[in-house]
Amino acid sequence: MSNLVTVPKNGSLTNTTSNVNFPLWSNWIDDLFNRDLPSVFTSNFNTGISLPKVNIKETADAFMVEMAVPGLKKSDFHIDLDNQVLSIYTETKEDKEEKNSNYTRREFGYASFKRSFTLPETVDDDKINANYTDGILSILLPKKEEAKQKPARNIKIS
Repeated sequence: MSNLVTVPKNGSLTNTTSNVNFPLWSNWIDDLFNRDLPSVFTSNFNTGISLPKVNIKETADAFMVEMAVPGLKKSDFHIDLDNQVLSIYTETKEDKEEKNSNYTRREFGYASFKRSFTLPETVDDDKINANYTDGILSILLPKKEEAKQKPARNIKIS
């Protein structure tokens, strides 16, 4: 016996032989975008590099963005600020050629990523500073003077 699905003129789906409920389209889309993608979609097949992980810390004076990106050089990074959006991206290409008396094998390596962050208006964009040490890209985002947290003080009652 087959399960027949009829499509009435109003466009809704109903199953005529079982009690199977079809998920709502909006629920399916929400479910798709609210779960982590499998690594096959986020990794580079040639190098195994996945989207770099980021830590963001806030202090009274600044925000600190730290990105784990080992194996790259300072010159591999591009950091842009456009309309309060900080973008960090890189693109690396690598050619390897291995020769043997019977064969030649070439492997092309390609890795790239882009991470973007909308900065709060409290960031003083003229004083942003970046540093790359031991595989960690650190970007210091100082706060504007008026946005810095002032120390607690005691107010006397008169």
